[in-house]
Amino acid sequence: MNSRGHEMIKVKRLRHVTFTSADVEPQLDYYQSVIGLAVIGRDDRRIFLGTESDELTLVLEQGAASHLTTIAYEVAPHLDLADLQKPLASLDIKSEIRSDTAPGIAKALVFNDPDGLQIELFSRWEFCKPIEPIRGLAVAKLGHVALYTPDPERVAKFYGDVLGFRVSDRIEENFVFMRCGPEHHAMNFARGTEARLHHLAFELRDASHMHQACDLLGRKGFQILWGPVRHGPGHNVAVYHHNPDRYLIELYYSMDLMLDEELGYFEPRPWHHDRPQRPKTWVGLPRDVWGVGPAKEAHEFSPAMRGAK
Repeated sequence: MNSRGHEMIKVKRLRHVTFTSADVEPQLDYYQSVIGLAVIGRDDRRIFLGTESDELTLVLEQGAASHLTTIAYEVAPHLDLADLQKPLASLDIKSEIRSDTAPGIAKALVFNDPDGLQIELFSRWEFCKPIEPIRGLAVAKLGHVALYTPDPERVAKFYGDVLGFRVSDRIEENFVFMRCGPEHHAMNFARGTEARLHHLAFELRDASHMHQACDLLGRKGFQILWGPVRHGPGHNVAVYHHNPDRYLIELYYSMDLMLDEELGYFEPRPWHHDRPQRPKTWVGLPRDVWGVGPAKEAHEFSPAMRGAK
């Protein structure tokens, strides 16, 4: 895809995701009692969940199968969604403006990425207070979404050319990490045999919150599949587990930040090997600063199983 001569849409923030589930109730209990999201509203087919900061974060919908259907992003508040349709139309991307996507969002621009995943963009929104107490970990926010795709570079080019994402790092030819704000990545594209979710990541506050998370996962019988580990790309400290629908969930803190795009490097930290730490392609092992590798049950990190269900 080539966006030369076309105005680029500049995504500012990752906001929320929508999942269908064949069995919504275990998922709902998990996101409430473990992740710490609370119901902010319901309609006849969807349950809307938000954080302790009153931000819509996750939408659950009953479906025949369990999969990620939609990712929603915020754009600058002065932008008119009708104007954003023009650069999409010039690239032969069909879009529509809808008013029924979620509470607190009056209008959203809806279209699909190259793998058929629905994208929603909105410029104005309202905080949504939970209608019940927050339980569980009370995560800070939805941090990033990682997707399998048969062609990571093709999808990364779409997110860069059309939505303004920047490449933060690559792992050989198999992973592309992209940012839309100061945090190292809001999106991560992994090579796989089919387009589907790789993992969903929620941000924790600090090391003590991570300790609390590990204790809660252990108490509730969720096996920690990887971590705690200090990654190389992004340098976040992370743990991974499967949720009730067998999706991989990452809990993390301390992500690299690029506070000035003109400077072009991530804020210096003691654990950086490169000084300064700039976007690069990571090759070979080990890539992590510390921590053991993933358990065999975490097939998302096994090259032989990548893309397999």
